[in-house]
Amino acid sequence: MAGQFEIFTDAEANVRFRLLGADGTVLAISKAFEDKRSAADGIMAVRECAGTGLIKEARSNAWGGTGKVRAGLPTPAHRRHRHYPAV
Repeated sequence: MAGQFEIFTDAEANVRFRLLGADGTVLAISKAFEDKRSAADGIMAVRECAGTGLIKEARSNAWGGTGKVRAGLPTPAHRRHRHYPAV
């Protein structure tokens, strides 16, 4: 059996949806929507994107940040992006 989407109303009276796996495990919960129609549109957007979406790893550094360069600090030479000409 394939997973399914379930539209529900949360404790703050917002409409949301969740993606359930075949075994009933909650795989994802959406943001809050104004109404069921907007939530259904969100489900359609996820369906459209999920099959073609790329996987991106969100890296963090040892200090809990995202690895972004802090203002005023130079980027180490080994982390500078090298630009190669197109072939």
